[in-house]
Amino acid sequence: MAQTPDQAMELKETGRKILAYGKPHWKKFAGAFLLFTAGAAVEPVIPALFKKLIDSGFKEGLNYPLWLVPIVIIGLFLVRGLFNFAGNYAMTDSVSSVVLSLRRDLMRGLLRADASLFTLISPGVAVTKIINDPQFASQTLGNVVISVIKDSMTLVFLLGYLLYLNWQLTLLSFVSMPLLGFLLKRVQKRLQHVGQAQYESQQRLVNTVDDNARAWRVVRTFDAADFELARFDKEAHVLRRMVLKTMATSSLITPMTQVVAAIGVSIIITLAIHQASQGSTTVGEFVSFITALLMTISPMRHLTDVYQPVTGALITARGAFDLINAPVEPDNGTLEMPISRGDIAFDNVKVHYEGAAAPSLNGFKLHIEPGQTVALVGSSGAGKTTVVNTLLRFANPSEGHILLDGTPIEDLKLASLRRHFAVVSQDIVLFDGSVAQNVAYASPLGIDRAKVEQCLRAANLWNHVSTMAQGMDTGIGTNGSMMSGGQRQRLAIARALYRDAAVWIFDEATSALDSESEAVVQRSIEDLRHAKTLILIAHRLSTIKNADVICVMSEGRIVEQGTHAELMALGGIYAGMVRIQSAD
Repeated sequence: MAQTPDQAMELKETGRKILAYGKPHWKKFAGAFLLFTAGAAVEPVIPALFKKLIDSGFKEGLNYPLWLVPIVIIGLFLVRGLFNFAGNYAMTDSVSSVVLSLRRDLMRGLLRADASLFTLISPGVAVTKIINDPQFASQTLGNVVISVIKDSMTLVFLLGYLLYLNWQLTLLSFVSMPLLGFLLKRVQKRLQHVGQAQYESQQRLVNTVDDNARAWRVVRTFDAADFELARFDKEAHVLRRMVLKTMATSSLITPMTQVVAAIGVSIIITLAIHQASQGSTTVGEFVSFITALLMTISPMRHLTDVYQPVTGALITARGAFDLINAPVEPDNGTLEMPISRGDIAFDNVKVHYEGAAAPSLNGFKLHIEPGQTVALVGSSGAGKTTVVNTLLRFANPSEGHILLDGTPIEDLKLASLRRHFAVVSQDIVLFDGSVAQNVAYASPLGIDRAKVEQCLRAANLWNHVSTMAQGMDTGIGTNGSMMSGGQRQRLAIARALYRDAAVWIFDEATSALDSESEAVVQRSIEDLRHAKTLILIAHRLSTIKNADVICVMSEGRIVEQGTHAELMALGGIYAGMVRIQSAD
């Protein structure tokens, strides 16, 4: 299957983008070019030296000290090696700078991407795009540039020397070039097609491994090791086939190049021997010409081998640029709100996710006064979490408005809006670092150790932290893997306490905890009551009985609203939910 014109244009555009990243470092690239050129200039000196040595040594007699011969030869190779080493160093320095810039932009793209991106790519693919893909693409292209500069300049100098020795025979070497160009173009199209298929298969394999690394408990609980291994094997075999196809296609280049080159070289050598037999050239000239001619084969072969790595690198880079070009989270607000009272109003809000059969919020109305504790309850899919997502602008309403202290939240800058919220959810996310680093996460003023201890005590976690090997400086492992579920939940509460936001949101914060840990969270909620605006989302109704207002949600609306006593007296949906949980 041939590559489409659109795919070819995309690869060319990717190449232009990579060149743009290299432009700020053009001086380093230019230095590497000059160093490689100087190294390549030494190449024709070697056959020229052979001509001189042979003609003077075998015909005219030595007119120089014999010990000078090995010194000159070793010196030439030493000079060439030094130039190439310096060129490689300069090129690697340039390429590493490009990789650094590209990685920064990729990470910036991930951090600023719209929430919809995270429904399309897994964490494993994101890691690959940011860490592995820029290194592979840039390093591969850097190696190709090195090869192109070294080999092309070597070829230029050798051809110049060949033209100087015998321009008629040298021109004959170009006879086979059109045939070689035609064959290479056909192979290149095939390489681009199978290379793209290989990259896509590799991304699917990364997703499979990522799934199993994240969900290993589920896999083992369901005794699904054989199932997952079969899933992995299936995609791994697909990738293996694509790798073989890529290598088979790229491997055609070398024999094709060699055969075409051999045709031209054989003709030239035959004519050169004929000229030598006629006495029109010296033995030294003949040996020098043949040596220089044979020396052109290696750089020609290297130059024809660049198609496969260039194609693979551009395909990989294109996948990375997809992350940079991902839609950015909209932030059209212009207002700052340094201080918030925590007054929240939902005014007839409607949220309809793309592809969903019904709106998640449909005419949702609610006013939460400063310092008030409001609980949202209801069955799964009632819209409780969407309330939080909309409040934090992870989802945008198609109708209605949300006001914070009387200001529409869409008029606020995202950073200014979100600094007034602290969220503690069932799905706790912690960072690989120390306890203190997690509590004071992203604090612009650094870590206030006294405040960290205060927050840990308030979250009832200090007694445990004080017994750890390095206290609050002890590492907690990946996502808090060295802590229990309850300890991780308390650490999340301490992190939220450190932020000291005006509005606290507990989104199913106790659903996965034991009774003791739930009691700790409940005490934290009670301590915050009336000091902060609290929004509680819970299935366990025991945790929200003391809320000032309990809102029962169904199909994106509030269908019942009041205190626990008022709703129990009403005998409606809430009262039924309490009776069911009491019976359980």
